[in-house]
Amino acid sequence: MAKQAHMRPIDEIAEQIGLTADDFDLYGNPYIAKLRMDVLNKVQSRPNGKYIDVTAITPTPLGEGKTTTAVGLAQAMKHIGKSSVLTLRQPSQGPTFGIKGGAAGGGYSQVVPMDIFNLHLTGDIHAVSAANNLLAAMIDNRLMRGNPLNIDPYSITWKRVVDVNDRALRNIVVGLGGKWDGVPRQTGFDIAVASEVMAILA
Repeated sequence: MAKQAHMRPIDEIAEQIGLTADDFDLYGNPYIAKLRMDVLNKVQSRPNGKYIDVTAITPTPLGEGKTTTAVGLAQAMKHIGKSSVLTLRQPSQGPTFGIKGGAAGGGYSQVVPMDIFNLHLTGDIHAVSAANNLLAAMIDNRLMRGNPLNIDPYSITWKRVVDVNDRALRNIVVGLGGKWDGVPRQTGFDIAVASEVMAILA
């Protein structure tokens, strides 16, 4: 069904909510774009709208969960003449490559192009991973360089992240090898979307 969908260019969609081509940057094709931050100034004088947060739901046996519900709600609002905008986080590649599969919704309530949405999209999760892992490296660097902040290595809860389900990395020991390879300690990897950096972005 996703492959048969007739997609409209993102500039046509943006025009419906009062945005122009100067307000976003295209990402590789005419259907994907990223808003520029100065759009906030442009819409600042507009009245606030209503906000619906689909935060947790147990999917039905057919897989109708948060995304399908959120997309369906936005479509329903548009159908009854309301101006609606849907915002979703890029799906994690962990579930996408696991039993669950992609997170683009289903049936007539799904996000297209589904393959690009499920895989990388505009690269935000990769940027979150890089920022999170930079902070983790800075902590280990402080430990190796004399620990001037007097950090207890056994109390560090900040883990590195990766955007795949890799069970072998959940519990690991870092700092093995020698003096310049860091201080040995137990740590692990979380999935990227569980990062505190992602929580700030969301």
